[in-house]
Amino acid sequence: MEKPAPADRIELMQTFVRIVEAGSLSAAATQMGTTQPTVSRRLQALERSLGVRLLQRSTHAMKLTEDGERCFDRAKELIQSWGAFEAELRGVGDQPEGRLRVVAPHAFGQQLLVGPLAEYLQRHPQVTVEWLLHDSPHDQTPDFIAEGVDCAIRVGEVTDPAVVAIRLSEVPRIAIAAPSLFEGAAAVPTHPRELEALPWLAARNFYRTEVVLTHEATGEVCRVPIRPRMTTDSLYALRSAAVLGLGAGVSSTWMLTEEIAAGRLLHLVPQWRGTPAPVYLAYPYARFYPAKLRLFVEAMRTAFPAA
Repeated sequence: MEKPAPADRIELMQTFVRIVEAGSLSAAATQMGTTQPTVSRRLQALERSLGVRLLQRSTHAMKLTEDGERCFDRAKELIQSWGAFEAELRGVGDQPEGRLRVVAPHAFGQQLLVGPLAEYLQRHPQVTVEWLLHDSPHDQTPDFIAEGVDCAIRVGEVTDPAVVAIRLSEVPRIAIAAPSLFEGAAAVPTHPRELEALPWLAARNFYRTEVVLTHEATGEVCRVPIRPRMTTDSLYALRSAAVLGLGAGVSSTWMLTEEIAAGRLLHLVPQWRGTPAPVYLAYPYARFYPAKLRLFVEAMRTAFPAA
């Protein structure tokens, strides 16, 4: 049987690597935008070409053979080297193209970053973006390979050693409540200790039973235990509930400016700040990064300080 041409072998190796990283033929087919039979045929063609069995498959499991393990490691190196070689020869380092799949938090993705995203797409017309809004639990990054994600913008520390994490900024946070929450009260609280008696709204990803506030001038730290009336993973829902007078909350300053200026919310204990939330852009380690990703990272690094 005629062996595949060298260019075909690169495609076959790319398919094999995607199968292993995705965990199944069907998942690989979904990520590659093709069908499972096509992926299966490519795997069989690569095995015939190399003269070895790469995967052991059963109804419920898939496992690399010993030859498959060696092939997988070398195939990844070859694919990365080939990608860098093509980019250098074609001069596409500054000509991004293709699809970029990005995961971002709801609030940032709906409001703060749509403008910078639009500018990025206008500058690079050959790129398309899947803009997926997920509020991940604290310290959790997506499964980049299984989900086919190129990069993720997330709020909170990134502790996964398998990813590159670029710190973009940090988000100041303040305590707020509606004026109606203090109707009939002698005074609005002036110290964090007085906040404990208030009804509270909790942001599930950042605080649930305690709010930590720091004095801007002295650095004094005050820990305020809370018993939330409402807990949510949406900063928009928290803000809306606060405006309706359901309770006090701590949220990102940039989301609250208009509500405070309009008098719908009060900035409580204004000399104190909540613990700022770091913002990172994370993506998996690789020897070669396509221009669409490199330029997106630079666009976000520019956008966050300005925002």
